[in-house]
Amino acid sequence: MANKKTQENTSKYWWLKHLVIAIIAAFATVLLLFWMLKGITRHGKTLEVPDLTNMTLTEARKVAKKNHIRIKITDSVYIPQLHAGQVLKQTPSAGSRVKKNRNILITINSLVPMMVKAPDVVGYSLRQAESNLHAANLQVGRLNYVPDIATNSVMGQSYKGRPLVPGTDIPAQSEIDLTLGLSASDCWTKVPNLLTLPYHRVKSELTYNSLNLDKILFDGTVQTYADTLNSVVYKQEPGPTIGNSVRMGTGIVLFLTLNKDLAELNKQNLKAKDLVRDTTMVLPKDTELEEVKPEAEESQEEAEPAGTNNDEPEL
Repeated sequence: MANKKTQENTSKYWWLKHLVIAIIAAFATVLLLFWMLKGITRHGKTLEVPDLTNMTLTEARKVAKKNHIRIKITDSVYIPQLHAGQVLKQTPSAGSRVKKNRNILITINSLVPMMVKAPDVVGYSLRQAESNLHAANLQVGRLNYVPDIATNSVMGQSYKGRPLVPGTDIPAQSEIDLTLGLSASDCWTKVPNLLTLPYHRVKSELTYNSLNLDKILFDGTVQTYADTLNSVVYKQEPGPTIGNSVRMGTGIVLFLTLNKDLAELNKQNLKAKDLVRDTTMVLPKDTELEEVKPEAEESQEEAEPAGTNNDEPEL
């Protein structure tokens, strides 16, 4: 009788027993799947992305392999001032946390330079020549002045020290040096105030004033090419001048920084007395020009004979 009752109770609650077993099995399955997923995705295990910018493509690949990440080239640009294959940009940025074997997307400086055809700018004015060179994806290089009656008229063009024949294929963004005429009666220009001027406008501003860029010096805030593009002028040698007081072709040295407050402060502190009239700057010997006498002196010399006649007694 007791056994019969036990069997009845057991059959009565069999579904509860199987429900408990099913819940336990489901919970165990979820835990197992979670553990497996965590292992596959390495949940919580990330790596710090190294800084690949300014490295060559070969160096970047070595660093990526060492740090268990991969690199993928997604874009390239051509900047002649930088090494071929140099990494310019990366995504994600340096310092980001990523999982193992993550692809880091990079932009590099083109391994093969883009070629363009050199235009013929001989006979044009400096302004027209600059415009034509920019249209051809080229830049004005050094301005070399020689005596001639037509100031700033292009008399020759050269590339890397050699005469440049129009139509020649050269790398895009190359600098083309120009030989320009310089008249003794029109050979002076002014040094503009370049303080706070951004890097990308420096060369065109000097060319506009018929001046050369001798050197650019960066302070410690400028570390990468991106920093260079964002830098501004905080000092210049020689300083700004009043009016036309330096010869065309004078070289200017510029100092650049990312500290725009410093550049702005130096500009505000620039007083009138600092704007000097500097006529000691001269061109190299082969481009020195004969000084022209002021008109006032010439008129005085012409007037002297007449003055002598006035001193003679009247008859």
